[in-house]
Amino acid sequence: MQLTGAQIVIECLKEQGVDTVFGYPGGAILNVYDELYKHQGEIRHVLTSHEQGASHAADGYARSTGKVGVCFATSGPGATNLVTGIATAYMDSVPVVAITCNVTVPLLGKDSFQEIDIAGITMPITKHNFIVKDVTKLADTIRRAFKIAQTGRPGPVLVDIPKDITAAKTEYTSVEPKPIARVTDTICEKDVDTAVSMIKAAKKPYIFVGGGAVISGASEELKEFAGKVNAPVCDTLMGKGAFDGTDDLYTGMLGMHGTKTSNLGVSECDLLIAVGVRFSDRVLGNAKKFASQAKILQFDVDAAEINKNIQVDASVIGDLKEILIRVNEKLDAQSHPEWIGEIMDLKKKYPLTYPKEGLSGPYLMEEIYRATKGDAVIVTEVGQHQMWAAQYYKYKNPRTFLSSGGLGTMGYGLGAAIGAQIGNPDKQVINIAGDGCFRMNMNEIATAAREKLPLIEVIVNNHVLGMVRQWQDLFYEKRYSATVLDDGVDFVKLAEAMGAKGYRVTSQEEFKEAFKEALESEVPVLIDCIINCDDKVWPMVAPGEAISSSFTGEDLAKKQQS
Repeated sequence: MQLTGAQIVIECLKEQGVDTVFGYPGGAILNVYDELYKHQGEIRHVLTSHEQGASHAADGYARSTGKVGVCFATSGPGATNLVTGIATAYMDSVPVVAITCNVTVPLLGKDSFQEIDIAGITMPITKHNFIVKDVTKLADTIRRAFKIAQTGRPGPVLVDIPKDITAAKTEYTSVEPKPIARVTDTICEKDVDTAVSMIKAAKKPYIFVGGGAVISGASEELKEFAGKVNAPVCDTLMGKGAFDGTDDLYTGMLGMHGTKTSNLGVSECDLLIAVGVRFSDRVLGNAKKFASQAKILQFDVDAAEINKNIQVDASVIGDLKEILIRVNEKLDAQSHPEWIGEIMDLKKKYPLTYPKEGLSGPYLMEEIYRATKGDAVIVTEVGQHQMWAAQYYKYKNPRTFLSSGGLGTMGYGLGAAIGAQIGNPDKQVINIAGDGCFRMNMNEIATAAREKLPLIEVIVNNHVLGMVRQWQDLFYEKRYSATVLDDGVDFVKLAEAMGAKGYRVTSQEEFKEAFKEALESEVPVLIDCIINCDDKVWPMVAPGEAISSSFTGEDLAKKQQS
């Protein structure tokens, strides 16, 4: 069967079970879009307002469904506009395939109109990328891209196709994709035995869970593991929902804005079991003082993460789900009543607290949790609101908290929420944004309205760049350089102008009423929530300090008084 390159692209997407593509057309990719037009009933195309929105939407689709997210862009600025989204997916190990088109092969390297070396640009932020200069290799290259994106530690892959390759013809034969095999050949039974021995010898074990546990679908095995080890469990931003946030053994997030219980507990434990974490600097604080009383045991699919940021005493390399299955089989139930009691006392002594009167970020998160019964998919931008969403909403299941953890991309959330809502039409998707982040990619409200998506955009609006202001307040003697957003932009009118509903709220009662109406809406709803510009995220670890030195606003006030 002779097909054009453009036809091969679409047939390969259908082969891979792709049902949705996020993108923006242009001259170089016209042949592909012309072919896509003929397959509208099989592949849904979502036209975003900007290519960055398409890349974030593909990311949100992938994170929330576990499938590969796909985005399209044309050459030049179309391709470069994907870069931030590709980097976001790379840092958080998200399977995305980005398909771009370029100038024709004879024009490559000649500074042609809208030519860019997108493969060169994205080399450091993709698992792999390709430029296809031979149409006979196109189908196999796309198939390889999908396999690479999903195998082992997932990540983004880019395929760049010159326009003449999309027009050229070659023989095409459909191929049934093989299931993606879990990485098990690296799991050494001796390493598993060592891990079991370390767990049995521990008196004060602590389990530390990261995004790898979400990616591998290891929640059930993790629950069994925590019960067998009889250990408290903390997590990273990316690990939210891998372990049930309502479980008694759960102690909250670890690190810069982690709970005091988790930070103090990890600092006192004698064995830290790291499950799918990469020991980010935001978790470690002062690396030399991190878990200084403990031996560290690390489970991870990526051997490059072992001893990268922190020295470990032992490790098991391979798929997390499989590692936990094997460890659980060999591990008898342990008992640590005194240690668990000690941690439970810390939970009682250091709960997360905030002033109960007035509208605040923590109140908004608790009310959203109450109103949704914890069953929503929560997406966030980056900043104070992101931390409040991580702290105060309880995540019972994996793939229900989507956030840019590694790159910290302001403007990520709205596009990601669009992808998540399309990937999960039966779930309520809510994007938590700051006013600074909303300004970055607010044009995607128009996309959500056009697609008639019932997602909810909650803007935690303090009229400042909140997290930067918090640092300026604490460490820069209140010099608020370029962080005050007092230009009077009306987000409600913007939302309405783009086809969504808009509400502005200044009290708890107003928010309850607006959010109730939002939950019943069949179109996008934006709720602009006005809070105090000096509200802060507590607890906090100062830069360069040990996580055990975590402090709250009350601690700071006492210190200043003394």
